[in-house]
Amino acid sequence: MQPFKYNPNFNSGSFRHRITLQQFMETTDPVTDRVIKDWVDIKSVWSAIKTIKGSEYLSAATTKEHAEKTYRFVIRYTPGIDHSVQTRIKYNKRIFDIESILNDDEDRKTITIIAQEVI
Repeated sequence: MQPFKYNPNFNSGSFRHRITLQQFMETTDPVTDRVIKDWVDIKSVWSAIKTIKGSEYLSAATTKEHAEKTYRFVIRYTPGIDHSVQTRIKYNKRIFDIESILNDDEDRKTITIIAQEVI
């Protein structure tokens, strides 16, 4: 069973939600020379957003609260999206912590991002 596998029925109209990928970075303020730690926008992309339900709901988590706040974001393949650094998704005024980033079928066409909403 592959609950988070890309659905080949996605078309360009499915990617209608604009999301922003952010990374946590340390930067130095040029005026004060202070180190500033903050989330920085890395890339904005179009995404299909799917809630996890059915069998995915059961396999996503052992607790109901966790599964209710877990979402699947499908974006077109974009090089440079990496889970080795702290990354999150900003959608409208909502924030999602990324749990995993999957290159669907390793064919560099789409990426599925599993994320949990921060409340």
